[in-house]
Amino acid sequence: MIKDVQQEILRMKKENDVCILAHSYVAHEIIEIADFTGDSYALSVKAKTAPQKTVIMVGVRFMAETVKILSPEKKVILAHAESGCPMAEQMDRDTISIVKSQYPDYKVVCYINTTAELKTICDVCVTSSSAVKICKQIPEKNILFIPDCNLGAYVAEQIPEKNFKLLQGGCPVHASVNEKEVLEAKAKHPGALLLVHPECTQEVVKHADYVGSTSGIMEFAKNSDAKEFIIGTELSITGHLQYECPDKLFWNLSQKLMCKNMKLNTLYDVYNAILGRSGEEIELDGETIEKARKCIDEMIRLGG
Repeated sequence: MIKDVQQEILRMKKENDVCILAHSYVAHEIIEIADFTGDSYALSVKAKTAPQKTVIMVGVRFMAETVKILSPEKKVILAHAESGCPMAEQMDRDTISIVKSQYPDYKVVCYINTTAELKTICDVCVTSSSAVKICKQIPEKNILFIPDCNLGAYVAEQIPEKNFKLLQGGCPVHASVNEKEVLEAKAKHPGALLLVHPECTQEVVKHADYVGSTSGIMEFAKNSDAKEFIIGTELSITGHLQYECPDKLFWNLSQKLMCKNMKLNTLYDVYNAILGRSGEEIELDGETIEKARKCIDEMIRLGG
């Protein structure tokens, strides 16, 4: 049954000039029919270069917004209209405007996991893989890093010569894991390397053999000579890696590492989005696109 639906999606996307982007956290049956798979920024770049005029984002809302910002001429559809990101929704433009006024000499660095509206008042955007490099490149010594305080703390540790102001925010899924779970996982799998996302807390990160973005974790595991890994990011990555590396063993750091918003996306959401029966077209006004694009362009300039 799944194969039949997949084949129909492949047929319809070609017939309707549709590009399907799937974030790495969605189910494997969706990954199999996507044109591109990766993290939020990589997908946005792929969308920009894809020849199709319609893009279906199988992920969460801020990712679809980023695609629209970089490709305003394209029709961008969020496969599941209720798939949001708790981190991206934690801080809004009004709140950060007040904080900016309190720290006028601080450069505002926003994680890509923010809304399009919030990006309009930020100086530069970063991803988990580019944050350290970009914050080093910024000439200013003072940095207001939003919204993830765990990622911000990790970046600040790598750049002690700069001053970081962090706010209380971040990914509730990654932040839910504690040191006790890390020690239990390492005791249970003593031969495994621990790979974690920097959105995890410092008490978790300090035990890691590798700290990096979702894409970085996957590449490290695939290229490593090691045969066992404990994966400290969204549960789906463990499954994807097991498909790609059947000769290796992958263990979940914690069963709590499940993004409910990503799991809202199903194969049938993609099917219905192509048919126009569900999903939501992302609409952003020209001013929002223009202003939000500035911090993304600055990311590309500094991180290139």
